[in-house]
Amino acid sequence: MQGLEMEKVSSVLENADPFKTWWPAVIAVIVGIVVTVRTIMGGQRCPNETHIKDNIVIITGGSSGIGYEIAKVLAARGGRIILACRNMETADKAAAIIKRELQCVALPNVKDNLNESNSKDKFYVEARYLDLRSFDSVCRFARKILAEFERVDILINNAGIIFDKTHTKTVDGFEQHLQVNYLSHFLLTHLLMPHLQKSSMGRVINVSAHAHASAKMDFTDPLNLAIQADKFHVRDAFAHSKLAVLLSTRYLAKALKGTSVTVNCCTPGLVRGTSHLRNSPLMSAFCIKVMTLPWMWLFMKNPFEGAQCAVHLATEQQLRNISGEYFNDCNIAVSSELGQNDELAEQLYAQTLTALKQKTKSDFYLKQKQI
Repeated sequence: MQGLEMEKVSSVLENADPFKTWWPAVIAVIVGIVVTVRTIMGGQRCPNETHIKDNIVIITGGSSGIGYEIAKVLAARGGRIILACRNMETADKAAAIIKRELQCVALPNVKDNLNESNSKDKFYVEARYLDLRSFDSVCRFARKILAEFERVDILINNAGIIFDKTHTKTVDGFEQHLQVNYLSHFLLTHLLMPHLQKSSMGRVINVSAHAHASAKMDFTDPLNLAIQADKFHVRDAFAHSKLAVLLSTRYLAKALKGTSVTVNCCTPGLVRGTSHLRNSPLMSAFCIKVMTLPWMWLFMKNPFEGAQCAVHLATEQQLRNISGEYFNDCNIAVSSELGQNDELAEQLYAQTLTALKQKTKSDFYLKQKQI
């Protein structure tokens, strides 16, 4: 009986169609390649699990996308999170969701350090109004923070725009990408500097982008104020603003050398699933969406993956003396040639101060002499 069964098996193998028997192996290879590519493109996870209990953390644009993921991780590690957002309805919902989710699934180290009897107070996440298109809003936000909190430990300048109309200026008269992505964050950082310096380990984390490498910047006019806005393509405006973020990070880090405050910037990489893509040409038509979404899933990070580098900069103890660097995937990276130009950084910083002086109160500049 056993011999007959073996003969049947041998007969099946001899007459087998290779295309029918090999397809599982082919599928396995394809799946393996896809998983490998996806893992590589997803980038490195934050390598530490440092607890930041009671650290006061301000995150601009923390109601969605990368900022939301940063807020959730840092809240889980014990941080007191302030979501600085323009849309308060969305921000309040985000804060409530973060607290509800973390109360359901708390990290072990949080359980060990927080009083279980006060579950409602276990996670501190609240939303505050901040419109980066208005310097007045930035100043009002900063004044409230300075009045209500004894210090600021971590400031994450995350909010940003792309694909917005360049010919539409802000209420302060600046190109939108320039003000939202750079000028307002520059102003916010300097206004909060007295409180950052009260922290034993103050950290400023500026979010730049790979796109800074394609930016152009004139030494005589680094803010491009003399260029008509309608001559700017939205991608050029975005790239220029992110180069400005990188350069100002380098200069401010040198100005703060010897203090307790460090300033670094990072790129989240190419990230899908954020509000940035709502005005993208890739989202302009249904057929384009259908064709591009699978490739976006494969080659772009999700918001959680995009948040990892900023989380690393906010929590890694070994970075407490590292300042003025550009990070990618939780490691120090090399920026563009312009991004390493110290002379250009100084020129940009000086013109930024001059431009802001025309729009804000003079006491902001008196404080800068103390840096």
